[in-house]
Amino acid sequence: MTTYTPMMQQYLSIKSEYKDAFLFYRLGDFYEMFFDDAVSASQILEITLTSRDAGTKDRIPMCGVPHHSAKNYIETLVSKGYKVAICEQTEDPKQSKGVVKREVVQLITPGTITEGKTIDGKSNHFIASAEQLSNQSIAFAYLDVSTGEANTIIVEGGIKSLLQQLLSLNIRELVVTEPLQMMITEQANNLGVVLSLENEEMSEEKCRNYIENLPKELQGVAKSLLQYVERTQMRSLSHIQPFTYIETKQLLRIDSNSKRNLELLQSIRGGDQKGTLLWLLDETVTAMGGRKLKQWLHQPLANRTSIEERLAIVTDLLDEFFVRDELKELLKQVYDLERLAGRVAFGNVGGRDLAQLRESLRQVPAIKQQLIQSGRETLIQLGENLDECAEIVQLLAHAITDHPPISIKEGDVIRDGYNEKLDELRDASRNGKDWIVQLEQKERELTGIKNLKIGYNRVFGYYIEITKSQISNADLTRYERKQTLANAERYITEELKEKEAIILNAEEQSLALEYDLFVELRETLKAYIPRVQALASKISELDVYISFAVVSEKYRFIQPTFHEGRSLKIVGGRHPVVEKMLNKQMYVPNDCILTDDKNMMLITGPNMSGKSTYMRQVALIVVLAQMGCYVPADEAVLPIIDQIFTRIGAADDLVAGQSTFMVEMLESQHAITNATENSLLLFDEIGRGTSTYDGMALAQSMMEYIHHKIGANTLFSTHYHELTALEDQLERLQNVHVSATEQDGKVVFLHKVRAGAADKSYGVHVAKLAEMPDAIIERAQVLLEQFESNEPIQQVQEVVVREEIEQLSLFEGESALSEAEKDVLERLEKMNIMGTSPIQAINVLYELQQALLSKK
Repeated sequence: MTTYTPMMQQYLSIKSEYKDAFLFYRLGDFYEMFFDDAVSASQILEITLTSRDAGTKDRIPMCGVPHHSAKNYIETLVSKGYKVAICEQTEDPKQSKGVVKREVVQLITPGTITEGKTIDGKSNHFIASAEQLSNQSIAFAYLDVSTGEANTIIVEGGIKSLLQQLLSLNIRELVVTEPLQMMITEQANNLGVVLSLENEEMSEEKCRNYIENLPKELQGVAKSLLQYVERTQMRSLSHIQPFTYIETKQLLRIDSNSKRNLELLQSIRGGDQKGTLLWLLDETVTAMGGRKLKQWLHQPLANRTSIEERLAIVTDLLDEFFVRDELKELLKQVYDLERLAGRVAFGNVGGRDLAQLRESLRQVPAIKQQLIQSGRETLIQLGENLDECAEIVQLLAHAITDHPPISIKEGDVIRDGYNEKLDELRDASRNGKDWIVQLEQKERELTGIKNLKIGYNRVFGYYIEITKSQISNADLTRYERKQTLANAERYITEELKEKEAIILNAEEQSLALEYDLFVELRETLKAYIPRVQALASKISELDVYISFAVVSEKYRFIQPTFHEGRSLKIVGGRHPVVEKMLNKQMYVPNDCILTDDKNMMLITGPNMSGKSTYMRQVALIVVLAQMGCYVPADEAVLPIIDQIFTRIGAADDLVAGQSTFMVEMLESQHAITNATENSLLLFDEIGRGTSTYDGMALAQSMMEYIHHKIGANTLFSTHYHELTALEDQLERLQNVHVSATEQDGKVVFLHKVRAGAADKSYGVHVAKLAEMPDAIIERAQVLLEQFESNEPIQQVQEVVVREEIEQLSLFEGESALSEAEKDVLERLEKMNIMGTSPIQAINVLYELQQALLSKK
């Protein structure tokens, strides 16, 4: 049996409770790791792997990091999806007998980390919990530990929709029970989501205030998430706000695929924010405002009254330029109130944080005054709803110095006059130091030694230092030797000893009392956290409204109007992001008119002509409008859209092993399955990932299904020109095309959307623009002319038909054919196949099949 040292037994006992985490075990000034943790951590963190005697025959692997720089190492591990358990000494080593007592004081996980370079000030960092209610319904809760924001939602659509939700909110950690863990482990790994088990729920008594406004079916998932956060963080959750129930019917729902296709928050090419709608819109000046803007982009509204309330505020801010400009300057001086409140609750707030809180709150009266004095009803209401938190400002002004240090243990955090006892101790310490300065001057005069000095260090305390060359001038009967140096001697006097005791005792007591006073102040502030969070929410909204006004003015946006019907009218619409990217180049605006009678649009035109951009701009205008922002158009009269689905762009999903065409079909299936008549559907080049006839048949079938079964407003672009014939068959379908012209053998894109179908695709011309080799271009032109000429190909097809007839007669005999079969063969023989469009051919084939079946 292996017998480890008592310390190693303690380590193994603690590690057994945190098997899925790296255990940072405090030993002096280092956090040490042992066994497999040490081997893995040394590789991940690129630190030296050593070994240690643990009381056994063989030494065990070991590595460590200094405690003062541990944050960076912890952040590296957590960013890679690992958990880190922080194990501290919980008793004074000087007073302990045997092994110093140690406990884990916090488990830092990918979803609960609150500080570091990976935490973006303008982004929420959510941890989530999920619980299956039925095959298709999942209870979902998520919260940001750093800000306290907490929400719940019922996810419809089963596991697939749950994964979409994780992608949309950029969830790094999901808390689940074992059955759900087994179901989604593989998918979660592919998404980079850490699954954490929690089989218990927080007691009703402890979490009543957090869940009282939730539907019953969502309370369990919220309790599990709270239990996990409390168990891992081991500290106050007083800043966690009551969970909000998000009703999806009140929001414009956009799945993660559509958000990606529309490049709302992340560009498809670079994966960063440049080139996204967020990049265009973000003129916010506070971290809170940046997060609120992202939330509104994730979840635009689908409630007309709420949308129009937002638009009214933006209108007033647009009209009040000077008020808006002054407000923006004031907001620049407001720090992140939400995360400051979170630090207060967590107990890791410092003096500098409280100074930032104080300075932020000092801006509120001026912000309030600007809003109220504007005379605008919407702005007055915003101002009246701002809580100045005067008690907090007064408390912090009285308690915290103007420029406190980072550490709360260095002193000079608490202001003079806040506490009488602290003032006395500080006075004793300061007066003692003044006395020492005076003593130094006095000793120089008595001895005549001008370079005599009185110094201090932590080991020897205060001392009188005299260089060896000057010792003969000193009266050594007054001095007691304390330390000998190479070129000097250090002494002390009875008088200095007495003063030293007073000074050091006062300083030590002063620092201890100051720390206690700070902790007491921090506890007092916890009661004000809900007020600070409510104020932060209002400030962040104001920041977003100002951002909307600034963007609308800068890019010439106009106010959209809404109606209760389903028709959509955009006159002179523009793609706002593309327009900004073009900079000084002129963007060609386009109209989009969808009426109750004609609410489906089939868009044709050459590749690169702007079909996808046109479709995206319609969706972005809807998103902007339902966020409550002005839109890039000359006129926009819009319905309230409940969902946007897009199938734009081509990409393989290599992780899931799915081809471009499979991704296209899955996204299309998701849209068609979930869309309603109040949705907006955008389908770009459906069917291009398979053969021509397959793709064309799928595209037509989808359009017919949407037309007959769903009835949603739909934009459908295609390179199958044959599909334009559907305008005669589907009454609500209209053909439009993105125009292009040919000049000197070259295609010129006009980027203008006009009524009717495109006359040609210009595919060879586009290849020429791409500088394809001349030999390929010339050969393609010859082939194109042959394909467009029916005669030679028609003869080949006629031979094939005769051969098929002869083969039939060989097997069955000509006399065996019925009259109906003879009629079908005769029609086939006479048919000009290459002069028939694919749609016409499919229709003829259907008629022939029905003719044969009817005679059986």
